[in-house]
This record gives sequence, structure tokens and C-alpha cells, in this order.
Amino acid sequence: MGNISSAQSSSPSLPIDSTFDLPSPLPSWPSGEGFAKGVIDLGGLEVFQVTKFNKVWTVHEGGQDNLGATFFEPSSLPEGFSLLGFYSQPNNRKLFGWTLVGKDISGDSLRPPVDYLLLWSGKATKAENNRDQTGYFWQPVSPDGYSAVGLVVTTTADKPSLDKIRCVRSDLTDQSEPDALIWETNGFSVSSSKPVNRGTQASSICVGTFTSNPTLACLKNNKFDFSCMPSKVQIDALFRTYAPLIYFHKDEKYLPSSVNWFFSNGALLYKKGEESNPVPVEPNGSNLPQGEANDGLYWLDLPVASDARKRVQGGDLQSMEVYLHIKPVYGGTLTDIAVWMFYPFNGPSRAKLKLATIPLGRIGEHIGDWEHFTLRISNFSGKLQRMYLSQHSKGSWIDAPEIEFHGGGNKPVAYSSLNGHAMYSKPGLVLQGKDDVGIKNDTGKSEKVFDTAVRFRVVSAEYMKEVEEPAWLNYMRHWGPKIDYGREDEIRSVEKIVVGESLKSVFRTAINGLPNEVFGEEGPTGPKLKRNWLGDED
Repeated sequence: MGNISSAQSSSPSLPIDSTFDLPSPLPSWPSGEGFAKGVIDLGGLEVFQVTKFNKVWTVHEGGQDNLGATFFEPSSLPEGFSLLGFYSQPNNRKLFGWTLVGKDISGDSLRPPVDYLLLWSGKATKAENNRDQTGYFWQPVSPDGYSAVGLVVTTTADKPSLDKIRCVRSDLTDQSEPDALIWETNGFSVSSSKPVNRGTQASSICVGTFTSNPTLACLKNNKFDFSCMPSKVQIDALFRTYAPLIYFHKDEKYLPSSVNWFFSNGALLYKKGEESNPVPVEPNGSNLPQGEANDGLYWLDLPVASDARKRVQGGDLQSMEVYLHIKPVYGGTLTDIAVWMFYPFNGPSRAKLKLATIPLGRIGEHIGDWEHFTLRISNFSGKLQRMYLSQHSKGSWIDAPEIEFHGGGNKPVAYSSLNGHAMYSKPGLVLQGKDDVGIKNDTGKSEKVFDTAVRFRVVSAEYMKEVEEPAWLNYMRHWGPKIDYGREDEIRSVEKIVVGESLKSVFRTAINGLPNEVFGEEGPTGPKLKRNWLGDED
């Protein structure tokens, strides 16, 4: 069904040949209900997160960085648990992953398949013994009323034993979709998968297995009662363990502050039709309009007096605190700690035109800038899995092996870009554009750094009654005024110094890719109006 041969008779050691773990051992988490207990009950089906694997088959080409991929069988299953599928990962990073295994506690939540369907087979040179070995990819054929949630990989043409794997009763499953491509060749591909239904209210669960075509099902939590979510005390312990250090560029003039500092230093509330009579915001935001929708009737602004306005624009790192939103994801098997940071002012953008750096006038300036990152944590163990970094109107996930950790501990490091405050995992220049032309995002280490564990506050956790939301969180209007900076005039002034129509085209494409709020078309809104507040980050 396919054939892959390596160009070399042997292959060098690959990153995946070593296993990644967090730099420091996990602490003992404070006692609680079901968090970090190892097993989660989905309603007649218990699941356990396996992180140990036996290698089955490796291909040394194709996929990410053309280094191939490796396929594993989960090992060290607890007594009474059954495989639900195999695990796979690209070879270009250290082994770090998991799959769920299941235990039937209702008598009918799991069943063996009735047969297997061969999806693909092919050869690849295995480095350790320098001989061709064929990999076979099998999809379980489920009995009526059950669904397969994973595949099996073997190195023989014989079908796997029917006892190798279990299918799941269909009411405990949901629809999934491909996520990140792992490996492909000659029309056959495998990807990680994720539930179609995602967000804080979704009960669908990622199994951790890989999928091909057709896409397999995922699991569903029929006992989605938040019992495996961390308590307030456990959240404090988790965040103190994983709280990142945020580095700001050495030239950053527009630093973050606490929301209360912004209010206490002259922030004004404006109402449409009453622009000549703005109201000072109370230090705790208690006089802000609450709830409802963003009707465009209200907005915030900096103080009117020029000296106060300039001072508040600069922020106050000494007052800075971060605001935590605790979210159940994937049916409560994972916890997202979304960490929000407030900047009173977002500075102007800069363009890179080959070797030159060009200021873009007032393009990029706006008042009331909200940025965030998210820590994704396993509710089976409390181990950090990934970190999401917001970057203007988008963002990216960084898996734990790719995170820079501070000082041999488990605290990630992140970098805030100059003026624009986009978050990145590495220092240096990230260019929004191509061919050395585009919008600059400069980051780097400096003495301007904030340990987010120093001042943090849980402002929302919908499943915990003891968390009281501050008034400002339920202010659903704009955190800055609507201002038109003369977008076209600013762009044309830069284009005048750009040589060649192709460079001008690339530059304009980069500019047009910026979110609307950069151009002052609308003032930014607060965290609760962001898509990811109730939804997933991607």
C-alpha cells in the first residue's frame, strides 16, 4: 500500500530518542476532591493518562523537518485498564506526550473490536538494526453501538489480536477533527486529533491518540461535574509552580500596570452624547456600567491633563498584577489558567524594510491594551502540558519541550514585544511579512522583567462559587476610544521611501494584516468579550 525507503543505510540519533520531563519534580499538591488523583470517571468509564511507551515503528523521513515520525504502544497500564489507541509524535522533538487508557466500571462501556481494517503499510529503514521493516496501520472495526478512538500499528502483516484494544460505547464518544500533521507520504497521513466541540462547557475529551482518514471519534465526559478541577488552594499552588517570567524590551516605554492603578491615576469613563462630562472611574471600577452587550455607548480614556496622560501611558510595573481565569477544557480533563495583563497604552508600530527600520507614525497606538497567555495543565497529574501566547489578534501554542524555563525550575519564560506587547517564547525579531519586509515585533531580555507569581489574582472560575468577579471584569464596553489615525496617509508616507512595486506590495500586505484596533477603528474590549473566554485558544 506504500513504500518508504531511507536515503541512508543508518540514521543519526533523533530528538525523539530521548524523553523530555519538566526541569524540576512536581510538588505535592494540596489535598482536594478529584484533581491530580490519576483517574477520572467519565460516567461508567474510568480513564488514566499514560505517559510511558514502547517504540513500535519509526520512519526517518517526511513530516516536520523531514525527520519522520515514531509510533508507540502505551505501556505500564494500571491493572484493569485497556488500550484505546497508539501514540505518535514527530521525530524533531523529545518524546513528550500521553494517551488515555480506559477501565470499564459499568459492565458495557468498552468492547473489543470485531475486526481490523488495514489502512496503509510501507517500509522504512530502522536506524538501530539497519534493515527494512514494514509498518502496518490498522483501524479497529467496532461492534454496533461502539466507536474506535485510536489506531494500532504493527510490524507484521498479521492482524492484531482483538484483545489488543477496546472500542468505546458510542454515547461516551463525540466527533473529533485532525489537529497537527504528524507525518504523511504518498496520499497517507496521520495527525493528532482534537474534539470538534471545545470550550468551557464542552464535554468532549482529547484521547491523545493519532488519527488518519477517516477521522476517529474522541471521548466524552458524561459525568462533567467539575469534580476533577483544581480547588482555589490548588490553583494558587499550581500558579506559583508554573507562573512565567515576562521580559519586556529594554526600550519599552509603555509598560503594564494593575487595573486599579489605571483607575486610581485618572482613567475617565465617557458616554456617547455626554463627551464633555467624563466621569472619573472609581479605584475598584465600581461605577463602570455592568453586563449587557457592547452597545458602543461607553468607553474609557486616559486623563485629560497632558502630564497625567503621559504618566499613565507609561504604565507602572511596580503595581502590575496578573488576572487569572480558570477554565475547564476537554471535558474537565485539563485546566487552562488564562493569565490576563493590562497595559494602559499600546505604542506605535515599526516596519522593517530590508535593512531599515521605519516608524509608522501613530499606527498601532491605542488605549487600554489587554494581552494574555494560557497555561494548560493535566487534571490527572497537575503537570504543565503547553503554553499559549497571544500575538495581536492571534496566537500560538508552545509544547512543554519547546518552552524556555527559568533557572532550572518549572517557570516558563515569555517575551513581550516592543510597543505592541505580543507574546513570544524566544527573544529576537518576529516579522509579520516576508522577504525582510513587514511589521517588526522585537523582544529581548532586559532589567524590565516581572515574575507573575509576585502579584496575581483569580478573577473568574465559573465552577467555583468562592471566586468573586471584580466589577471591571463585567464592563462589556470599550477600554479605549475610537480614533482614526489617518491610516492611508501614514501608509503612503512610508511607501514613498520604498523602492520597487514588489516591496510596496509586500509592505501593504503586512500592514493590512494588522487587526482593526491597531488602526483605531474601534477601541479594544475587555477579556470577557474575547473569543477565547469561553472558547478554546485555537
